[in-house]
Amino acid sequence: MHVLNELALTRASERVTKTGTTPSGQKSAASAVEWELSVPGHPTLTIHDNHWHNGERDLRLHRPPVMSEMPSALSNLHERLRSGVTTTPGRHELRIMAYPTYVDEYDRPRYKRSLTTSDLAGWIGLSALRELTARRGVSLEPAHDRPDLPLVDLDEPQDEKRVQHALFFPSEDGETPVLGFVHFRIAPVLRHICWLGPDGG
Repeated sequence: MHVLNELALTRASERVTKTGTTPSGQKSAASAVEWELSVPGHPTLTIHDNHWHNGERDLRLHRPPVMSEMPSALSNLHERLRSGVTTTPGRHELRIMAYPTYVDEYDRPRYKRSLTTSDLAGWIGLSALRELTARRGVSLEPAHDRPDLPLVDLDEPQDEKRVQHALFFPSEDGETPVLGFVHFRIAPVLRHICWLGPDGG
């Protein structure tokens, strides 16, 4: 499937068995769904959707045994800044946090937790957020259920209160979390190193 016009995302036919550390810091084995992100004119990137045997799940940019030459900001993203896939009390959907990546002065990717919806749209792209939330059963909402939080309206993105946003999706949907990971974690770094156009393509 195409992402941001310039990128192509392809799911591998077989899962990869691996061992590592879960989001909670436990040692575990995982069955990873492998996705390849093709960037025209540059090395292909590999994303692992790790289903850990202890029940946890996360998405990471996989570091292969031999790394292609690439800018340090992108190299530093490999195996860092994972996105956890979690449940939410009282809801059937799963979620990933919509924390957009930025690159600090040391070429280290970091992420922003709290943004107004307008700021998040400016960071990720309003059209990208609308495309994600147009998928069946997918919504962008405040991550926490509190009465003082504003609604997330992509037709009129609020610019008054910073909140932590999350992308909610049906548990059987294997594509949306990977697409969210590309938009929130990888694409901002690709723009920073000029492997992706500033408007996302």
